[in-house]
Amino acid sequence: MNTTNQDKFNARTQMNDNVCTVFLSGELDLSVAPDFRLVMEPLVSNGENDLIVNMKDMTYIDSTGIGILLSILKARHGMKAGFGVEEVPPQIQKLFDMTGIAKFFAKQENSQ
Repeated sequence: MNTTNQDKFNARTQMNDNVCTVFLSGELDLSVAPDFRLVMEPLVSNGENDLIVNMKDMTYIDSTGIGILLSILKARHGMKAGFGVEEVPPQIQKLFDMTGIAKFFAKQENSQ
């Protein structure tokens, strides 16, 4: 599944066993937030699978993108479903560390 604004941002999904990984690339900001939400909505609501967001190819994230990730975290936690973020680039990890949210994005095992 790919987003429509592929020049700036792309999201594709890959399913392995009971883990759905979403590979993000480019810039996640206010302008592409609706595309990202469209991709993530059905994945977030599926509590049968763990959900991982791979940020290896991300170059930028703004507060809107961080807010979406936090809302996913909250929803998945409420469902007792696994969620994590992996391969965070150094510049984005620094932002996560500065804002104090890095500890919340470590991969959590499914607690069902």
